Amino acid sequence: MKVELNRWAKTSGWGPSQLGKLGNSAQLVLAFGSPAILQDRPLIAQVQAAFPQAAVLGCSTAGEICGTQVTDDSLVVAAIHLERSRVQCTRVLLREVADSFAAGEALARSLPPDDLKHVFVLSDGLSVNGSELVRGLTKNLPEAVSVTGGLSGDGGRFQETYVLWKGVAERDAVTAMGFYGPALWIGYASFGGWDPFGPERLITRSRGNVLFELDGKSALELYKRYLGEHAAGLPATGLLFPLTLRSHEGETGVVRTILSVNEEEQSMTFAGNVPEGSYGRFMKANFDRLIDGATMAARACHQALKKASPDLAILISCVGRKMVLKQRVEEEVEGVKDVLGANTALTGFYSYGEISPFSPGARCELHNQTMTITTFREE
Repeated sequence: MKVELNRWAKTSGWGPSQLGKLGNSAQLVLAFGSPAILQDRPLIAQVQAAFPQAAVLGCSTAGEICGTQVTDDSLVVAAIHLERSRVQCTRVLLREVADSFAAGEALARSLPPDDLKHVFVLSDGLSVNGSELVRGLTKNLPEAVSVTGGLSGDGGRFQETYVLWKGVAERDAVTAMGFYGPALWIGYASFGGWDPFGPERLITRSRGNVLFELDGKSALELYKRYLGEHAAGLPATGLLFPLTLRSHEGETGVVRTILSVNEEEQSMTFAGNVPEGSYGRFMKANFDRLIDGATMAARACHQALKKASPDLAILISCVGRKMVLKQRVEEEVEGVKDVLGANTALTGFYSYGEISPFSPGARCELHNQTMTITTFREE
């Protein structure tokens, strides 16, 4: 596998080198940028012209990752040449959030199963139920096929997100990339680093990914009480205080963050399901543990590749982590680089949700507030 990494910024243009070294040999280009940049058709056309045989896919972000640098309002491009493997891409459009499970089913069924090794998914970040999307995907893929990916972002604005399909930025879209061939080794892991606080509360009324009541009381009112002065900035400030969910005693909890609030309904909409009968507990940030979580995810990926350096690592980290870490945000990316090695190309973005099993062999789920890493290596 060969990977060409470049970043475009308005003030400096393309760097660190001229775009298009891989040229016709690239089969896939991943492009991550702000919503405004993804809609810059002349700029995206430059990318397509530089790699004329490649499918240009990607999504809008809450921050772009290129190497160990994290930037905003840039375009990060990773052109990929698979030497002994192949990739097939597909996409569906969502009419409404309730279509999420069917969208996952449709994507899975459109990918031929023979020699399929891994599926990487990029989804709209606002008009999707990520839990149902993952459930539809995994139910209809061969059991041995792994799934990772993430939900597109819009900084801390939560207004519009886009998915790039063959060079065109689309709203309400979900794309899937199927990677094929026995020469391909895939590693993946997802870790958080948040500390729970306060009592565990029973979810007494919810509908899919919409939460109404905890312990029979208004969830939004309770949440605002915990946020205090931060409540005025909802939904963005909700990223600082996510909710961890568990259904059974001893179960590893999944983390959920808010996408929107409805004052009239007194409800909160999350990126994934918040089932009635589950238990929820508020969480807060621990700086050092967030960075340690990124390093732990990298170590798990390294183990999956038998400690060989991957050719490519795609990092998808939650926007909430970026808001908490602020000027320290690059430390979590540097921690990943230290584990995976100097020869690994790092790209990725800050997201509204991460898709991955916690570790190899675990069930694939939608996560929030994690660093999720997918590594690729060809033998």
